[in-house]
Amino acid sequence: MSTMTCPLLSNVSEPAKRFPNPPQDIRPMEPRAEVVLSGGCFWCTEAVYRQLNGVLSVTSGYAGDTAETANYAAVSGGSTNHAEAVRIEYDPSRITFGAILKVFFSTAHNPTHLNRQADDVGRHYRSTLFYQTEAQRQAAQAYIAVIDQAKVFDDPVVTTLEPLTGFYPAEAEFQNYVALNPEDAYVQKNSLPKVKKTQQWFSEALAKSPGKPNRPT
Repeated sequence: MSTMTCPLLSNVSEPAKRFPNPPQDIRPMEPRAEVVLSGGCFWCTEAVYRQLNGVLSVTSGYAGDTAETANYAAVSGGSTNHAEAVRIEYDPSRITFGAILKVFFSTAHNPTHLNRQADDVGRHYRSTLFYQTEAQRQAAQAYIAVIDQAKVFDDPVVTTLEPLTGFYPAEAEFQNYVALNPEDAYVQKNSLPKVKKTQQWFSEALAKSPGKPNRPT
């Protein structure tokens, strides 16, 4: 655990100050680290994180079930235990795990909505952190407790903490969807407001040149 801060935690707008900073943080020694999050439609979550300084790549995909069921038709049909998720690879020297958590709980989605975000309903839209280490689990659990204690939301956080058993990149057509389809009606209604909210709340933490579209690996 670390007490390191980064611009996203220390230089924020007034609305963002309503959200407490995570009481625990992680700063791996490796030059690259990753976290897998689910916060509703992966288009929205991916677009939010692509614009942050220190984020190296974001891949939309599926987590929570097997490789055999990791496809859009099966997942969106609700017949699997997968969630639409994103894998965020980041530089720990530029952005911390705690900073990524703060965006997740404040602007990327509403963590008090059970198995839905806006008009998207179903367990595959659940709010989840798929932890890869015990440190990730503990940091997320501690932050959820602090958010609830601060009564930032009227309702309690329902985000689940699930061990990551595998991450499966989504079909190529869903990668970097928001940037490639800005006129899409769904993007206009659901994705871009989250992107703009993040820009307003965490302007000091934005990348000068957001990453180019990345494809599944």
